[in-house]
Amino acid sequence: MRVCGKNVFNELDYKTVRKVLISDTFKDKEIINKIKNNKLKYIITDSKVMDKMMAHNQGIIIEIDDFSYGTLDDITNDKLVLMLDHLEDTHNFGAIIRTCEAKGIKSIIIPKDRGVIVNETVMKTSSGALNHVNIIMVTNLVNSINKLKDKGYFVYAADMGGIDYHKVDFADKVVLVIGNEGNGISKIIRDNSDEIISIPMKGVVNSLNASVAAAILIYGIGD
Repeated sequence: MRVCGKNVFNELDYKTVRKVLISDTFKDKEIINKIKNNKLKYIITDSKVMDKMMAHNQGIIIEIDDFSYGTLDDITNDKLVLMLDHLEDTHNFGAIIRTCEAKGIKSIIIPKDRGVIVNETVMKTSSGALNHVNIIMVTNLVNSINKLKDKGYFVYAADMGGIDYHKVDFADKVVLVIGNEGNGISKIIRDNSDEIISIPMKGVVNSLNASVAAAILIYGIGD
């Protein structure tokens, strides 16, 4: 996988770095020293060549190992687990990861098919938070919900027409499900959730960006 940018480099686990491409106009001595001190393989490369490889690279492109996903077994004493029901926008995903890291949420569950994955956009948008949150990829969300219920979790799906989240007495162990940007929560997930919750809307616009809705509920449930 290729990622780029100074902030991304500074937040990487250098054990995952295979090679660093540095622009022939790159002048960040601190990063250059980090590359040398960690004995990372690097190649000085024409800036125009790098721009064709990845736009807005800030003079540094890093080749790293493919992302390593976690499993449901990694979830032990988490009080709040986030599940994304076929979210599609990678910028939303990155923003959600940042919110989870800020709140101390350790685990995010995503489906294997028809949804976001961890790629260079997610890594850049999450601004290093990805290194502190466990992304768990599963083949079946409903099976995962049932396994988490067996562990004592109560599943709340965020969707229109649910109970105002302010009025909900949340369980001690929570799975919060955020739906797809266009279609919301799928019927099968809705049917297998314990409660449907909503954010009260008083304006003309009747929906929120998925990452904004996730942030409101993550902090609302946690407070």
